[in-house]
Amino acid sequence: MRQKILTPNVRETTLERRGFPVKDAAAKELLETVGESFLAGYAHAVGAGSLAEAEQRLEQVPARFKGFAYEGAGMGLAVLDCLAFSDLRRTRQFLSGAGDRHNYMIYVGIGWAMARLPRFLWPSSRRLDPLLLWLVHDGYGFHQAYFHTRRYVYEQYQEPRFSWPPGYESYAARAIDQGIGRALWFVGGTDVDRVTSLIEGFPRERRADLYSGTGLAATYAGGAGESELRELRRRAGEHAPQLAQGSAFAAEARIRAGLLSPHNELAAHVLCGTSALRAATLCRETRPAAPEPAAVRESAAVREPGVAPEPAAVREAGVAPAPGALPAYETWRARIADSLHSFGGVTP
Repeated sequence: MRQKILTPNVRETTLERRGFPVKDAAAKELLETVGESFLAGYAHAVGAGSLAEAEQRLEQVPARFKGFAYEGAGMGLAVLDCLAFSDLRRTRQFLSGAGDRHNYMIYVGIGWAMARLPRFLWPSSRRLDPLLLWLVHDGYGFHQAYFHTRRYVYEQYQEPRFSWPPGYESYAARAIDQGIGRALWFVGGTDVDRVTSLIEGFPRERRADLYSGTGLAATYAGGAGESELRELRRRAGEHAPQLAQGSAFAAEARIRAGLLSPHNELAAHVLCGTSALRAATLCRETRPAAPEPAAVRESAAVREPGVAPEPAAVREAGVAPAPGALPAYETWRARIADSLHSFGGVTP
């Protein structure tokens, strides 16, 4: 019942059904297999009798598409948790065990779940990693651009007040744009001219985040040859460092999960100007120390007499944001972009 109500039919992921252009037969097969793998991962998560059984099924997915299956599993587990008001219990249990290597993709999957659920069922962010929770917004943005393409892509709609977590509404819109940019690689059928034309139709202030998402998708999913990737880098222009940052995130996600493929290496070489391993290492080296989840600090405060309760924004986000403050996640992204730019390989 849950699968039937909350998961799109596999036909909904075909390029014909979505109205996305077909660059060639290979790109069509790739993008549709990605969709099928995602939905298979969702089904494995919600249909398995245990997390161990779900993992066993997920590990049968071919390596190139396994990450997408784990993304779908992240959505499935989050849906189960939200419907049960369990504060992401299953999802967090999965992240602390077998899903740890795929944590980036699982966080993205949580965003898919939120896009499919009414807001009163959305989970609290307080038990999630305060650094990685912005990948939830990425997943939400991807879903909206993929399934509501006219509104989010062609009409360029932005959420007026996405207050999850509270205190960072302006940055939440940017993180959602990163997911929209990732979806544009699919909406444009991996055709560089189409994809970049879509991005260039958005207001200038949104393009850096859109190019970051596109760089992630072009590297993680693939679908473009070397000459196409070089053209993508050229078309990114001043946003080439952000394009490279997204590519580096993809390399890190692939290597962390043990799923590096030749197309990941090629894209990192072209977009980042270095190897996938070096780009991934750079992500780890520049990662800021994130504050511990607010739920943990809340528990400590209860044990310590005389400690005043934290404001709601602190409890939810894990930090007390100043007006207009940027989260540590954006500091991380900027460090990666700046470092890659210094390699000299991301300047068109």
